[in-house]
Amino acid sequence: MSGMRQIVFNLTALTSVGMGGWYLGKFSEQRRYSKDNETSVLSATHIRSMPGLPLFGTVSAAIPLTPAESDHDMGSKVSSTVTRVSQIMKFGFPGLDHVRSYEDFVLSYDRRNRVAHWVFEHLTKERLQYNKEADRSKCEFKPDQSIHPFFRSENTDYKGSGYDRGHLAAAGNHRVNQKHVEQTFFLTNMAPQVGKGFNRDSWNRLEKHVRKLTNVYKDVYVCTGPLYLPKRETDGKKYVRYEVIGANHVAVPTHFYKVIVGETNDGKLEMEAFVMPNTPIDDNAPLTNFQVPPDSIERAAGLLFFDKISRNKLSKVNGKNTS
Repeated sequence: MSGMRQIVFNLTALTSVGMGGWYLGKFSEQRRYSKDNETSVLSATHIRSMPGLPLFGTVSAAIPLTPAESDHDMGSKVSSTVTRVSQIMKFGFPGLDHVRSYEDFVLSYDRRNRVAHWVFEHLTKERLQYNKEADRSKCEFKPDQSIHPFFRSENTDYKGSGYDRGHLAAAGNHRVNQKHVEQTFFLTNMAPQVGKGFNRDSWNRLEKHVRKLTNVYKDVYVCTGPLYLPKRETDGKKYVRYEVIGANHVAVPTHFYKVIVGETNDGKLEMEAFVMPNTPIDDNAPLTNFQVPPDSIERAAGLLFFDKISRNKLSKVNGKNTS
């Protein structure tokens, strides 16, 4: 029996040491990360972390860096943010990888590529009305401090790269107040885009097309994101090749997509889906040239768009009656 007691004692001691080491490691890691934050240039700013949605661990909120507010203000802000997110995501999440909820749009961040998987917006004619208080010229591109520094993109990554910091949620879609416009300038909402011929031209035309849809539909829901598509090389094999820029190796997508659902006053739902190559495009090319079946984007992106809508409930897809 004494031998058995000795074995039990040894196992207990080893377990205690192991658990103690694990807790010590976690404590050290947390302290190291908090010290990193304390030494940053934004060390004097209070960073708030709040649940953006009543979901599980991959979902959190990206909240602008502002002075601390009272508990009452915080409570009302959480309530309004959650309500707005539920409006934006009415028809489902394409995926739940590192979701960030801002005040007027929601995105899923790809920590490996330093570019969002997708960005979701909800537009109405009223929300797009001109507002002299919302001025994009006052906005600055800035990294999102809610992202761990290992996985952030920085302005220096884009400098000298030859690419624009291209909006996924367009600044022109968020005119309700200045804060909403400013949030579209977080680098989490940016992707490297060819400037002349794409971001400043054909992609801009597509963004304007989406805004014009609010004259047709009472609600417009739009999901935007990058694609990294394969290309057949000279050896006859297909490869996925894309450039990375900057010290943080920000991925340069080969293509970009938009999947749009418009809801009419009588509740009918219509969908449009576009894919554009991240290259200069003839500005005279009609946007219909870039319409594709929505499921082709889903397969390429590994996402399911508007999964709360049964496809047989769509009255039109890319302008064609589904019946």
